[in-house]
Amino acid sequence: MASSNIFSIFVFLKSASMSHQTELLEETQLSEITEKVHSLILHNDDYNTFDFVIQTLIEVCDHDALQAEQCTYLVHFKGKCDVMTDTFNNLKPFRNQLLGRGLTATID
Repeated sequence: MASSNIFSIFVFLKSASMSHQTELLEETQLSEITEKVHSLILHNDDYNTFDFVIQTLIEVCDHDALQAEQCTYLVHFKGKCDVMTDTFNNLKPFRNQLLGRGLTATID
């Protein structure tokens, strides 16, 4: 009878341990989803000048002059350009600054 109780306790502890492992796995997978890499996309508009967009990319996104100019040409000719990649939460302030300066930007 005692060995049956010990076996029941072992099964219970093993089950609890597996449940905890499942919770940790689900938490890890959720963390990976929230840390997914996103792109900050700058979209073309008919209002802002090339010089303004270039200067804004230098100031907000820390682009060098050549990178900012290339992104600006891509936006003009292709309609949009991926100007930064990072996690969603890290890109939000950059998107908000671009929007605050009158540019059109999204996070994909």
